[in-house]
Amino acid sequence: MSVQLVPFVMLDGRAGEAIDFYVTALGAEVSFVQTVEAGTEDPGQPETDSAQRRIAHSELKIGDALLMVADCDPGKPAREGDLLTICITTPHAEQTTRIYEALKEEGEVKVPLGAFHFSPAYGVVKDKFGVTFQCFTSRRRV
Repeated sequence: MSVQLVPFVMLDGRAGEAIDFYVTALGAEVSFVQTVEAGTEDPGQPETDSAQRRIAHSELKIGDALLMVADCDPGKPAREGDLLTICITTPHAEQTTRIYEALKEEGEVKVPLGAFHFSPAYGVVKDKFGVTFQCFTSRRRV
């Protein structure tokens, strides 16, 4: 079973600025970045210009480590306790589903598990201990 646990920083419209900062301060290499606009597949759901410029997902390589950074949805600002989460990344949707279902027992579903433009299976759950996990199936091999 190939699984990665990756720190995931959620910001309110400042993810691009944070990425630039981590490149300079930590020597991060940006291996992937996608704006909301680039990933939007549903033209029936128009976003404002500022919402389209938000970062939907990014991956930064820092040494041998991976850090993910994104913006939260407009109108749903990241709250204290949710600014840093753990992203469980797997190569298979079935594996992601199993982990998500286990973590949500006695926990709180924050984003129901489903297909998104950046992942075939993605969901967010706060477990019974108050730890927030993003369960993510990578389109690339983990």
